Amino acid sequence: MTGYIQEDIDPAELVRRTAVARELADDVRALVAATVVTDVDDDAVVEARRHLAAARSILETKRIDGAFGVRFNSDGTKRAWGNAVVGERNPIAPPVDLEHDGERVWSEFELGPQYEGPAGLVHGGVIALILDQVLGSAAEHAGVPGMTGTLTVRYVRGTPLGAVRVDARLDRVEGIKSFVTGELSTDTGVCAQAEGIFILPRWARGEVSDQLRRSVGEG
Repeated sequence: MTGYIQEDIDPAELVRRTAVARELADDVRALVAATVVTDVDDDAVVEARRHLAAARSILETKRIDGAFGVRFNSDGTKRAWGNAVVGERNPIAPPVDLEHDGERVWSEFELGPQYEGPAGLVHGGVIALILDQVLGSAAEHAGVPGMTGTLTVRYVRGTPLGAVRVDARLDRVEGIKSFVTGELSTDTGVCAQAEGIFILPRWARGEVSDQLRRSVGEG
């Protein structure tokens, strides 16, 4: 499978690299939010763009050819830094830092102005994106990973921008299919409910390593 890369990085060095990646993504994430709500004049925008061009030039002096992919380290850890929901180096990701306990996964995080859909509310597509990832992660951590076959989302009420919580749990397994349920909520109650069916792809059903099979979960 292309995009799955084995690496041999000292665990302490990997911790350092992870912190650096997270700090960079946090800065760019804050920049994205500031871009959405800024009200500075045109001269200030021109000046900001000059600094952005300089930063982009620095970052592009050495880059990966293509996507980041999924990278496995010799200590058994996995990096999906480009993931649009949980990626450590992806400023598009909220990011969602997952906690897990057997068949259950949950997280609490902030959704800022860059995730707006209806006025003051989170875009429904963003909610579906997050639920897709978190439900899939629940299947992965339960030991029955799969790629999304179907995802059904019921929007109970509008989700205000700000602090949210997401929970997901494995419901049942039928052959190569894992059924997972979950919800996204705020302190005022449940805003969206979801059910996903995750299917183990053909390439992961045969003689492949447990590490590669677990990568199906992507996060």
